[in-house]
Amino acid sequence: MYQLEEKIWFWALGIIPVIILLFLVLQFWRYRVQSKFSDKRLLNKLCPNKSIFKGALKVIVLSLAFFCLTIALVNPKIGTKLETVKREGVDIVFAVDVSKSMLAEDIAPNRLEKSKQLVTQIINNLASDRVGIIAYAGKAFPQLPITTDYASAKMFLQSMNTDMLSSQGTAINEAISLAKTYFDDEQQTNRVLIIISDGEDHSEASASVAEEAHEEGIRIFTIGVGDVKGGPIPEKRNGVVLNYKKNSEGETVITKLNEDTLKDIASAANGVYINGRNTNEVVENIREILNAMDKTEFEAKQFADFKSQFQWFLGFGIFFLLLDVFLLERKTAWLKKLNLFNENL
Repeated sequence: MYQLEEKIWFWALGIIPVIILLFLVLQFWRYRVQSKFSDKRLLNKLCPNKSIFKGALKVIVLSLAFFCLTIALVNPKIGTKLETVKREGVDIVFAVDVSKSMLAEDIAPNRLEKSKQLVTQIINNLASDRVGIIAYAGKAFPQLPITTDYASAKMFLQSMNTDMLSSQGTAINEAISLAKTYFDDEQQTNRVLIIISDGEDHSEASASVAEEAHEEGIRIFTIGVGDVKGGPIPEKRNGVVLNYKKNSEGETVITKLNEDTLKDIASAANGVYINGRNTNEVVENIREILNAMDKTEFEAKQFADFKSQFQWFLGFGIFFLLLDVFLLERKTAWLKKLNLFNENL
């Protein structure tokens, strides 16, 4: 397990492409000036020790130096002590709809990004509960197993998009069935499944599957994202809308928030439906629901001690800087013997 203490310093890596660009510009300018001055054969006689390889090598070494110094500023830490701690909480699985209809922009910025915001804010307000994440469209895919690592959960959440599953459509029953495998039967924790969707369901089995889940001790809460009036599904390239999704008859598809489906699923599993338009209200409702539940004690392993590793990168950075200083641009004896560019012909 590792941590990055000062991620803001990653911006310094932007210096490396600048160095490479300046080197290429300088080489191009030098080539043009020298070609005006004399031909290549005469230049080789005038400057027999000139080396393109050594110049490129110096740039590579300097880039490595800046890379190592940047990582040293970020200060990566490695977990060195793993402890088993007792926690009290609820096991929560988030099932996020990633079907194409979630690209509709009837709720800002779009339904999928709004779903990510909601889950992120809910996780930010958790204390010692365990969380898992499922992505689903026509099929369900396990994105993150049950864990107490909230940072990883949010990282996996942000990577979700509508292209991650090739099977399109919306089958909420697939997500519910997969969620049942997330919970540990040996630890009888309170089990919660939170489905975030626009309610478009191409399967009629969701309510019955939700009832089966409830019989296994899983409560299902649904959060609807979108507008009941609906909106078109944009087709974008590089952030620019090229067209809107059309059906086989050439008409623009209008996708609407189906609250009835989400309410039926929640009702079948002793849960509640929540409209996701207001983030603060959603977070507060979920917080109240979780606080009203009995907390089950469980054991969780976590790293209790992290040690900084910046000194290694600092040392390598200084080494590469010194190497760049003492590395000359002219050819050395061993490089002449290699005759890399057939200068001696």
